[in-house]
Amino acid sequence: MGLFDRIRSEYLYFTGALRMLKRLKPLQKNPNSTLSDTISRLAVKHKDRIAFYYLDQTVTYGQLEQRANRYAHWAQSIGVKKGDVVGLLMPNKPEYVIAWLGIIRAGGVAALLNTNLTENSLAHCISIVDTKHLIVDVELEPNFTTALPHLYTPPVIWARGGAIRGAENLDEALENAASTPLDAASEPALTINDPALYIYTSGTTGLPKAANISHYRVQSIMNGFSAAVNAQPEDRMYIAMPLYHSSGGVLALGTVLTVGGAAILRDTFSARNFWSDCVKYEATMFQYIGELCRYLLNCPPDEFENKHKIRLCCGNGLRPDIWEKFSDRFGLDRILEFYGATEGNVVLLNYDSKPGSVGRIPKWAEKIFNTEIVEFDTEKEAAARGPDGFCIKCAPGIIGEVIGKVIDSPKNPTNRFDGYADKSETEKKILRNVFEKDDIWFRTGDLMKRDHLGYFYFIDRIGDTFRWKGENVATSEVAETISVFPGVLEANVYGVTVPGHDGRAGMVGLVTNDDFDMTDFGNYLTLQLPEYARPLFIRMQVQIEATGTFKQRKVDLVKQGFDPEVIDDRLFFNGVEGSDIVPLNAALFDRIVDGDLRL
Repeated sequence: MGLFDRIRSEYLYFTGALRMLKRLKPLQKNPNSTLSDTISRLAVKHKDRIAFYYLDQTVTYGQLEQRANRYAHWAQSIGVKKGDVVGLLMPNKPEYVIAWLGIIRAGGVAALLNTNLTENSLAHCISIVDTKHLIVDVELEPNFTTALPHLYTPPVIWARGGAIRGAENLDEALENAASTPLDAASEPALTINDPALYIYTSGTTGLPKAANISHYRVQSIMNGFSAAVNAQPEDRMYIAMPLYHSSGGVLALGTVLTVGGAAILRDTFSARNFWSDCVKYEATMFQYIGELCRYLLNCPPDEFENKHKIRLCCGNGLRPDIWEKFSDRFGLDRILEFYGATEGNVVLLNYDSKPGSVGRIPKWAEKIFNTEIVEFDTEKEAAARGPDGFCIKCAPGIIGEVIGKVIDSPKNPTNRFDGYADKSETEKKILRNVFEKDDIWFRTGDLMKRDHLGYFYFIDRIGDTFRWKGENVATSEVAETISVFPGVLEANVYGVTVPGHDGRAGMVGLVTNDDFDMTDFGNYLTLQLPEYARPLFIRMQVQIEATGTFKQRKVDLVKQGFDPEVIDDRLFFNGVEGSDIVPLNAALFDRIVDGDLRL
């Protein structure tokens, strides 16, 4: 990094941190001020200003305020008290946000349910937070119906947008509710420490966990990122991400709603309509996550892709192998990659758009953010400890787990960890006696490395990394190498168990186009990857299944392994020394399992 770039970087990080601290300081000074109060103030100041664009509909700040008031009056009329949980199973529409704003205004806690869940998974999310009432949009009645048999004590169901058998009529109840503010006598006594939302970690393994999001955390996420991007009332944020997730439903939303800007909502992400939407609604920013950027890059040229007014895009998961291609093709001068978890206390921001980095903590900011990388034992899946029993800080360039110090103090609000509804899950994310006796740190579950300038680089999720031939294999690094090969549209790398062998062998699910050549691909793997990191098994897929937030699903793929009798997709084997990649049939599978082939 040259002197000019170094000065620019320091300036961007300093001014960004200053803006964030300035926005967050009032929250600490006014512990009784909630997000509802902020929206009410904006509704007075920007009554006729548009808060939401959705299809051909608009919602002004005045309408947002009145509609949220109706939900607040309704909630109190049915007996919702401070701390009672009201679940939301609703699609991406302005009404979704209005509903949870009204619920928390009445003192309730809104549980933001994943609209992709069904059966036991959905029932688990409803039950784990002791949901008293549940709003179900008629569009999602089929999902809810599958969960009913798994609910031992179903909540009271309220149907929105039509009739649902056995449900109360929410539309009628809202029409009869007042649109005026709650009177002083019925206003709940809320502080920023009270719970506001339950947001479920989507993850790729196990049942979802309900993260406890306090009124402080909602506001700090919204205001913090609004300050980070220096949002103005004229800004319009395009959101094609799920509103039940913190990235789309809190961070992106709050970036504009806290300053009087507008949120442009899309019911689902559509690569085909992405740029035409940005042009149509005159978006100035958009939120990305996971593979969204790769999907856009894989699309043919679009007449609108360079006619937009995007001044900045922010998100996480933009991989190094496509960063500059994405920026150059779509004319995106400012990409603000960040790192953070719904429930976590580690936040990193890449203010200077350094390709591949998830953020930087300059030397002068280390005591503010209290973030470290510690050596990690992959086999034990635990932090490595030295002779003194304490954890070992990673030197620059060394991969380890990122952790954040837990400090429960008004002076360090960003270091809080409010945990999950399930206390046992909360304890799993805590690391104790890390650098001194009785200190407490939050475990991110993510492996990273940091360079000498303080830039952090994401390596992999713990659990995604596996060992083969005595070496650690980071699935994300292998996937990045594979993804740049001609014809590869998407690569999902994971490890599978092979009888008679320690560790897990590499396998990759591939989505390709007509440019892909298997022989050349085999030669490429030999040149670009060390032997232990080369996938032995290749699965050709039509598409790679992902979560609602575009995280690739691996659990089912790992379970299915490489058995051609179980898998309908075409399979190939890359483990015969000195040979090309060959089709994997039942006979070859038996030879591998029986140990006749040396891997």
